[in-house]
Amino acid sequence: MTKADIVNEIAEKTGVERTIVLNTVESFMKVVKNNMTQGKNIYLRGFGTFLCKKRAAKIGRNITKNQAVHIPAHFIPAFKPAKTFADKIKKNVKAE
Repeated sequence: MTKADIVNEIAEKTGVERTIVLNTVESFMKVVKNNMTQGKNIYLRGFGTFLCKKRAAKIGRNITKNQAVHIPAHFIPAFKPAKTFADKIKKNVKAE
């Protein structure tokens, strides 16, 4: 599902214009991105949490030059679904 599909589905279910829904969805994503770049987590009860996870510094390897490369500690974005959301997915989505 793409952003356009989400916008279309919300517009159909609510009766709100697609442009308004698109602006709302883009504003939501902008708020999430801006807060996460500041190191803040976003908690959406019943849905999940957008987290800033810290990755420790480590030694990697450049296989083309066969050299050790230092990878500094850094943060990555992550999503942790709420328990009720994860349980619903486990029950309804069948493994293929």
